[in-house]
Amino acid sequence: MMTSEPDWSAVRAIVMDIDGTLTDGGIFINDSGEESKRYDVRDGFGIALWHKAGGRTGVVTGRRGLALTHRMRELSITAVEQGASDKVAALDRILAGWNISRGQCVFVGDDIPDLAVMRSGVIAVAVADAAPEVRAAAHGVTTAPGGHGALREVVEEILRAQKKWDALIA
Repeated sequence: MMTSEPDWSAVRAIVMDIDGTLTDGGIFINDSGEESKRYDVRDGFGIALWHKAGGRTGVVTGRRGLALTHRMRELSITAVEQGASDKVAALDRILAGWNISRGQCVFVGDDIPDLAVMRSGVIAVAVADAAPEVRAAAHGVTTAPGGHGALREVVEEILRAQKKWDALIA
């Protein structure tokens, strides 16, 4: 997955965008105006394994929505910054609450609004179908597209490098 080898041993947190990263970017709006999104259970299981290994997860997204709120509750992700117009400031608020540095954080993104965060000193990962500028700014690119197991791939890569994967799935 990675185009360069980041120091996975230092990673303590994964923070991600949502639309196009944890989802495939599609937004469904019904006649009542209610929004729904598609999430992949493999990503959810990867996040659960990351939590079991002691890792932290957070979300920084420019959109707001109840579908997101419900899914994050299911995944036990409490560090959620919705409606973030300044994603770097939102990331810094999350990391400060955990006492974790940017260098100990992986940020997973897919589109232009994620570029500032990806260039801020985090370990930047782009999903396979990310914008070309985002892929170019990333330390690595997943083989899976957003919303189809990309987050699970990131988690597995980190946990394998930290020698935690085999014990977690045993």
